[in-house]
Amino acid sequence: MLVAPARVPAIRRLAATLYGYAFLTDLVLLYPLYVLLFADTGLSVGQISSLFVLWSAAGILLEVPSGALADALSRRLLLCLAPLLAAAGFALWVLVPSYPAFAAGFLLWGAGGALRSGALEALVFTELDRLGAADRYARLIGRTRTAEVLGAVGSGVLAGPVYALGGYLAVGAASVLTCLLAAAVAARLPEHRSPADAGPAPGERPDEGEPGWWDSLRAGLAEVRAVRAVRAAVLLVAAVTAIWGGLDEYTGLLARDTGVGEVAVPLLLLLVWAGMTVGGLLAPWGERLSHRGYAGLLVLAAAATAAGALLRHPAGFLLLAVSFAAFQLATVLADVRLQARITGDARATVTSLAGMATDLTTVAFYGGYGLLAGALGNPAAFAVAVLPYLPVALRVLTGSGVSRQKAKQKGRSSLRWVR
Repeated sequence: MLVAPARVPAIRRLAATLYGYAFLTDLVLLYPLYVLLFADTGLSVGQISSLFVLWSAAGILLEVPSGALADALSRRLLLCLAPLLAAAGFALWVLVPSYPAFAAGFLLWGAGGALRSGALEALVFTELDRLGAADRYARLIGRTRTAEVLGAVGSGVLAGPVYALGGYLAVGAASVLTCLLAAAVAARLPEHRSPADAGPAPGERPDEGEPGWWDSLRAGLAEVRAVRAVRAAVLLVAAVTAIWGGLDEYTGLLARDTGVGEVAVPLLLLLVWAGMTVGGLLAPWGERLSHRGYAGLLVLAAAATAAGALLRHPAGFLLLAVSFAAFQLATVLADVRLQARITGDARATVTSLAGMATDLTTVAFYGGYGLLAGALGNPAAFAVAVLPYLPVALRVLTGSGVSRQKAKQKGRSSLRWVR
């Protein structure tokens, strides 16, 4: 699609503002240290896990209502409010460190994440479509995710020195500041929607010919229920993503268990984030993997996680970087496979069901990990936690026979993972 030259500056302004917002949203210096703050306040691993459950529950409960709110009101307004809620939560953590304050902070943070989720993607696509550049959506969103990773990396670089200067209070103040800056940047995002685009006014009925929220939900559920391949892809996304995504929250504790001080913990976490970045960049190569290659990728990731954790040494985080790169790649490929198998119109609904399944599995994982770590310690808990990836890999292998047979019948010389 050709874009009028006069509209190119508008696209560039949208992109620059979007990248700045994404970067600042994840430039939170508390990221690599907040688990340590909880532990230093006296919380047990079980209590910390319960906070993660509250965090996930807030996102699960508010995800759909906040999406509807974004369509009914200003998406830009919700993107401004999201970092302000997170800032309030972070301020609570460092000003009155206690379990109730941590719980309230996670509820606020979860609410902010729910406000941002969906509203950001909808605003970007709508603006690009208005400019006749909807085909650039994938490029902008992909680079937005990269900006988020760079923000997390920046927090890892800066957290140690700032903590050394002023402790958790200084780290918290810096986190609140970046959230305020993110809100200010969000206010500069363009938003041009007609009243019709924003949906019917209260009391009005939508057009009879257009499917509503309930119709889309029913269509998505029907496709997942009726199409085995789609249902299997939804479950795979949850099975692959939930465990390593949950383990990511405990890497700070694992780093401190290696014997390093708080200042060095963010540096070890940088290795993990670098691995995740590499894993995402390897996605084009990963699409060429066979089912056997994908299963091997899961086994490699699980083995590297267990070995790196049980090493109980900072060098083990090199193995963790490899494992998280593999997990990130496996997650991206699972999502690619899901998108390739969806054939109905309710694509967003089916994808949201996969996200909700992931969140629910993650909540269950937090509870189980708390029990494991309390009984075995973090290194052993990491090793045990990744064992479910072995039966998942086996299921991928045993479930590939039918797909391989179909590929041969269609004359394909090789079977790519996404098919």
